[in-house]
Amino acid sequence: MADTKNPITNVKGEFIRGVTAFRNWIKDDSSTEYQPEANRYHIYVALACPWAHRTLTVLKLKGLDHVISYSVVDSLLEFEKGCGWAFGEKYPDPHHPAFTHLKDVYKLNDPDYSGRVTVPVLFDLKTQKIVNNESAEIIRMLNSEFNKFARYPDLDLYPESLRSRIDELNEQVYPKLNNGVYRAGFAKSQEAYDAAFEDVFSMLDILEGILSKQRYLIDNKQITEADVRAWTTLLRFDPVYFTHFKCNKKMISKDYPNLFGFVREIYQMKDVKETVNLSEIKRHYFASHLMVNPTGIVARGPEINYDLPHDRNRF
Repeated sequence: MADTKNPITNVKGEFIRGVTAFRNWIKDDSSTEYQPEANRYHIYVALACPWAHRTLTVLKLKGLDHVISYSVVDSLLEFEKGCGWAFGEKYPDPHHPAFTHLKDVYKLNDPDYSGRVTVPVLFDLKTQKIVNNESAEIIRMLNSEFNKFARYPDLDLYPESLRSRIDELNEQVYPKLNNGVYRAGFAKSQEAYDAAFEDVFSMLDILEGILSKQRYLIDNKQITEADVRAWTTLLRFDPVYFTHFKCNKKMISKDYPNLFGFVREIYQMKDVKETVNLSEIKRHYFASHLMVNPTGIVARGPEINYDLPHDRNRF
C-alpha cells in the first residue's frame, strides 16, 4: 500500500494506515458477478511494495501467472505532487496505454474518485472495474478460487485445519511487524517511535523462536499465507527498514539465523526469486520518502546473499 499524500499521523505522532476501498470477491460459485476465468483478471503491482509483493508471490507459488496477468508500476512515488504510482515508458499500463498513473485505473470505477490509490489492484478486464485492492483478501482468492487453472492446485496456503492458527499469528505479525516498521519509520514523536520499535523486535524474537523449532511459522511441513505475509517484510528488513525506518537494534542476516534461513528458503522457491528486485525496493523507500530521507540518496548496502544454502530442510 501507499498513499498519494504524505503518511498520516495522529496527535501522538503515531502513523495511521488508511483502509482500502474496493472489497469485492471472486468466487468459484454463483454468489458473485466475479467468476474465476482465464485471462479475465489483471493485477497491478509495485515491486517495491511488500503488500503487492505478497500478492505476486502467491500468484507465482500457485502457478497462476499464465491465466492472471500482472504489470508493474514505477516504484518512485512523488508524494509532494500527490501523483502516486505512475506508469511510463518503462512501466506502461498494458491495457490502457494512454494512462499515466494508477489513479486513472481507479477512476474507471468512479470518475470523481479522490481516495487512496494503493497497490496491489485486482482488476477485471471484462467489466473494466477494480475488484479488490486489499492484499490480504486477494491472496486468499488466488489461493482457493482459481485452482482449476493453477499449475500447483494442491498447494493450500490457508488450509481449513490451520486457519485459526494462521489468523492468530497474522493478527500479531501485522500490527507489530508488517505495519510496525512503518509505525517506527513514520513516527513523529519519540514515544510513538519507541513503542513501534519495541513491537518490531519483540515480534522478531517470537518468530525466531518459532523457526528455531520448526521449518515454517505454522506447520513444520507446510508453507502457509502466514509465512508469505511475514516474508515480504523480513526480506526488506536489512536493506531498508534497519536504516531507513530506524529499526536498527538487530539485523536479520546477522542476528537471527533461523529467520535468515527462512527468508532464503522462500526466496529460493520456484519462480519466487523473480519477484524480488532489491534495486526497486531501495529506490522506492530511500528516494520516495523525502520526509524521512530528505536528500533522496539511495543507500548502496548492505550486501546480502539470499542464494546461500538455507538449511531449513534440517527439520
